[in-house]
Amino acid sequence: MKNLFVDQTVSQIGEEVRLYGWVGTIRDHKKIVFIDLRDRTGIVQVVGGEEFKVLSTEDVVYIKGLVKKRPEKLVNPKLKTGTIEVEAKELKIISKALPLPIPVQGDGYDIDEERRLKYRYLDIRRPRMTRNLILKSKSTMFIRNYLAELGFLEIETPILTKTTPEGARDFLVPSRLQKGNFYALPQSPQQYKQLLMVAGIERYFQIARCFRDEDPRRDRAYGEFTQLDLEMSFVEQNDIITLAEDLFTSLVKEIFPEKHISQTPWPRLSHKYVMEKYGTDKPDLRKNKADPNELSFSWTIDFPLFSEQSEKDFFYGSGKAKFAPSHHMFTAPHPDDVLLLDKNPLKVRGLQHDMVLNGYEVGGGSIRIHQPEIQKKVFDLIGFNEEQKKQFSHMLEAFGYGVPPHGGIAPGIDRFLFTVLGEPSIREVMAFPASSGGKISVMEAPSPASDGQLKELGIKINS
Repeated sequence: MKNLFVDQTVSQIGEEVRLYGWVGTIRDHKKIVFIDLRDRTGIVQVVGGEEFKVLSTEDVVYIKGLVKKRPEKLVNPKLKTGTIEVEAKELKIISKALPLPIPVQGDGYDIDEERRLKYRYLDIRRPRMTRNLILKSKSTMFIRNYLAELGFLEIETPILTKTTPEGARDFLVPSRLQKGNFYALPQSPQQYKQLLMVAGIERYFQIARCFRDEDPRRDRAYGEFTQLDLEMSFVEQNDIITLAEDLFTSLVKEIFPEKHISQTPWPRLSHKYVMEKYGTDKPDLRKNKADPNELSFSWTIDFPLFSEQSEKDFFYGSGKAKFAPSHHMFTAPHPDDVLLLDKNPLKVRGLQHDMVLNGYEVGGGSIRIHQPEIQKKVFDLIGFNEEQKKQFSHMLEAFGYGVPPHGGIAPGIDRFLFTVLGEPSIREVMAFPASSGGKISVMEAPSPASDGQLKELGIKINS
């Protein structure tokens, strides 16, 4: 007799089964006590006797029992296991539960989020949160299998890397062995994936953790998030767009069969067109915005390569340059506009492509610059001084040893799921997200370092 998940009991009528889980609802009918036994696959009704009267909700228990078909009039159509119940033959209490600081029934939207995050290990017990994490796991597994079939290699890139100006504030990590120097956590694997193309990998992907010290919002988490990072050599923009479109169309059909994509192929719209018609570069093209199962994907292309530099572009240049990259500094100019780099940079289109879903940008990518002279030109236009250029000397040197044309895309897995599921915040599809104030779930982080730790790192704190 094997241990089963509760949703497997449906096919075991007449058999004895062993189940483990948490006690949900308890219904005491004097000589007979019913409990809902819950694990991550759902709940099943268990029938017991006097021995069940010692149970409390959220106790962890072991039950051996006989699976029986329910009478027709007692079938619960709302449950996957609603056609059966388990008649308990043996009960063991593995651990008792104290009264919970937050309820785990219901959707949890009415509970203060800071409190939910403090007790996230309890919050995840609610069916909605469990479902979200299951769907996230299934989605990443689907992506892995899909890309592996197409000859992509999954390759990890470093988490401890170098601070470079890439569009947001870095998280810095002090070095113990090289006092006074710092690592940075990667905002994305951008430079490493381009170097993998130089290395001849040709087709790379990674389910990557990315770190950005930027203000949170509904569709953006503070601190860290997960994205599919993908890069290909010897491709044009259409190759990348077609691959990503096919991947996510297939993913929706497989993992979210109740959803329907409103238009295929996805519309490809120029930046100029969507700004003039919708006033945004991520338009919501749903025909019926009240339909939660409608998914409207589109592509926004032909972005300007540069925008006018402003004070918010603190990470670029010396503050004297006129231009900032609209996407990032490695995006290739449209081949028809290369001559405009010298004449009128603001008229240059970039080979950028944004994946848009229901009014959210859920992924972005581009064809990359692979010519060292054009990369140096872009550095000059965004105002990099010689010291800043040295931060990318490894890239320019690598490009001198034979680099293929290449490009990629990085859809945000958290943001994609948040949008597909219609959740109110991206944090609802993350296991242990940071709060809007930057406090890490469950752990009391960030927290002070000890004097000994600071001394070992050669750091003094100015209060």
